[in-house]
Amino acid sequence: MIPSPTTVSLVLGSGGARGLAHIGVIQWLGENGYRIQSISGASIGALVGGIYAARKLEVYAEWVLALERIHVLRLLDPTIGQPGLFKGERIISVLRELIGDCPIEELPIAYTAVATDLGSREEVWLREGQMFDAIRASIATPLVFTPFRHGSRTLLDGALVNPVPIAPTLDDATDLTVVVDLSGPAESRVLAPASASLIGDNSYRKRIARFVDALQPGRASAEPRHGLLDVAFVSMQAMQDTISQLRLSAYAPPDVMIEIPRNACGFFEFWRAEELIELGRERAAQAFARIEG
Repeated sequence: MIPSPTTVSLVLGSGGARGLAHIGVIQWLGENGYRIQSISGASIGALVGGIYAARKLEVYAEWVLALERIHVLRLLDPTIGQPGLFKGERIISVLRELIGDCPIEELPIAYTAVATDLGSREEVWLREGQMFDAIRASIATPLVFTPFRHGSRTLLDGALVNPVPIAPTLDDATDLTVVVDLSGPAESRVLAPASASLIGDNSYRKRIARFVDALQPGRASAEPRHGLLDVAFVSMQAMQDTISQLRLSAYAPPDVMIEIPRNACGFFEFWRAEELIELGRERAAQAFARIEG
């Protein structure tokens, strides 16, 4: 066994609802004597990492475990004539109220949220300013959420340039670098198929539900779908997989690589929190067993 406490630099990758597996990874690390000293994250990795850095992960976990499909639909705030399907303001407002906000500089552990500058196409490391501003910038997935104005910059999802942002942790004086990649190889069966949720007979709710269904590119289906959103998400996934491989190959391999299958769930299936958190715990245990063996 690795002696404990062992300090960890934790790198949390992008991947929509699959990022709920990050919660399980963090829980497993804490229960097994590892002390997270630094976090770098992109997109959902920035969100979960920031909430953990604020020492509110269990509050968030309790909230997300109670989410049902209709709750996720109500968190979406559609736009008209904007460069994104949703504003992203409602979910950030709810999380600010639930978690509380603070300057990144005041967090008890080092934290970096990675975003992309829309103008320069450069990678941006957000290490100052309000935590939820950094999170909102990092989750600005093209097509899904509108870009976010942060100071003089207009920012997009960090996954566009660095889906698994290990670089911000390279100078850390920690014992281990642990990477959680949400784009691991697809598996024939990861989680049980999602059960249908009762959302009532309201036709507007049904239309939103059908719309969200169109944003689930990783879900198994008897007939392959090739709609606009499906092609966009699969294309983005392919691009991010390539970028991740190139980025990670530029550095020494991390001490521990935890891979979550890319087809574990659909992008918006946050109502599957219990399964995904358990998946994160399971894959963390397996990854550490490999290095300890």
